[in-house]
Amino acid sequence: MIRIATSVAYRCCRGARARQRFRGFCSLAVVATALPLYAAGPADEEILAGADARIEKHRKADVVIVVERADGRPAPDVEVRIEQTRHGFLFGANIFMLGKCRTPENNQAYEKYFGELLNYATAPFYWWGYETEPGKPDYAATDRIIDWCRPRGIRIKGHPLMWNFVDPKWLPDDPAEVRRLQLERIRSCVEHFAGRIDMWDVVNEATEFERSQILKNAPKLTAAANAVGKMAYVREAFKTARAANPKAVLLINDYVTNEKYGVEVISKLVGEDGKPLYDAIGIQCHQHGGAWTAQHTWEICERFAKFGVPLHFTEATILSGDLGWNLCATRPAFGWPSTPEGEQRQAREVVRFYTVLFSHPAVEAITWWDFVDGCWQNAPSGFLRRDFTPKPAYHELLKLVKDKWWTRTGGRTDAQGRVRLRGFLGDYLARFTVAGRACERRFEIRKGEENRVVFRVE
Repeated sequence: MIRIATSVAYRCCRGARARQRFRGFCSLAVVATALPLYAAGPADEEILAGADARIEKHRKADVVIVVERADGRPAPDVEVRIEQTRHGFLFGANIFMLGKCRTPENNQAYEKYFGELLNYATAPFYWWGYETEPGKPDYAATDRIIDWCRPRGIRIKGHPLMWNFVDPKWLPDDPAEVRRLQLERIRSCVEHFAGRIDMWDVVNEATEFERSQILKNAPKLTAAANAVGKMAYVREAFKTARAANPKAVLLINDYVTNEKYGVEVISKLVGEDGKPLYDAIGIQCHQHGGAWTAQHTWEICERFAKFGVPLHFTEATILSGDLGWNLCATRPAFGWPSTPEGEQRQAREVVRFYTVLFSHPAVEAITWWDFVDGCWQNAPSGFLRRDFTPKPAYHELLKLVKDKWWTRTGGRTDAQGRVRLRGFLGDYLARFTVAGRACERRFEIRKGEENRVVFRVE
């Protein structure tokens, strides 16, 4: 399945001719290869039957809370209640429409539902739209996203730093100069936002890199890469991003989910010491032809888990209307509506998809694409309808993320002032009362750590 850029990429095209050309690229997508609706079988039942046990094992951890008096003596028989405030797992969506909806009411609904459900957002960095004039990147647009996300505890990822999909119109013809400009863009973006954005899709869709030559929408970017070799260029991009922010989480991202991605890109994305240059592997999963079965999803996780780094499902779609790829381009005057039947199907499939991924130990993030209908390919793929009301899929996922997979528990301290609890990985607020004094403390339950916290009442 060939992935075509988001509606944001379309909107970033300047002028009628550019937009017409972009629509042409979309129509050239291999529509006939939209994934068939996979039929569930016994393997699906087995995978789903074991999901709760895997979630208990991989997504939760024990914590020992010690309550002490001001003089350091243990405080026994104290009731301690803890409640989760944020997941360690990243439940996200792209946030391209923040502040850009048609009406103030739509913007308010977008913010309300996004903040209620998600703790992770993908911000756009498409070069041709982000820097329409040389040396003038639109940092202010990203600042607005950061200013909204940070107070809400929403982590941000930048997407993408390098992608040979559309040439910025001002690029020169010299491949060496284009290469210099591309690497400088990576350095400047990562360095500028260090500490505020510390996760990046560094290179997007490198496996089928040559298709840009066929579509001829990015001849200059493609020529710059070919001048030094695709993987040499990709490695250079990662090294540049790492130097700009050594603490950043760097992803390679692709729509290819077969062995080719691993063989031709991931396995070759290593430094001179043989160690990976990436921190996580991004996997796109646009399921326009029908939702993947649990078995298919699990097999993809297993295929890429062998590289020993976290997996991020970076662009996930399941439709709530007619199934197919780029239907607005292939059906004249088709509005691609969400339907009641499709919404019920989408809700069931979203629950299954998220359950499988949340139960796999290698997966650390899921990003939905888009949050609202009518953006990505104008498709009914969102958790919100076009009128910004939430679909059943939204409500079902909210029940999983903030109820079934959310910890609210407590217990009483023993003679040593200790209470042992277990919860999902993430951030917490503890409440307890000692000698008539009500106290609140924040702490975190982390994977693979001792998770022993001491609260002293001063």
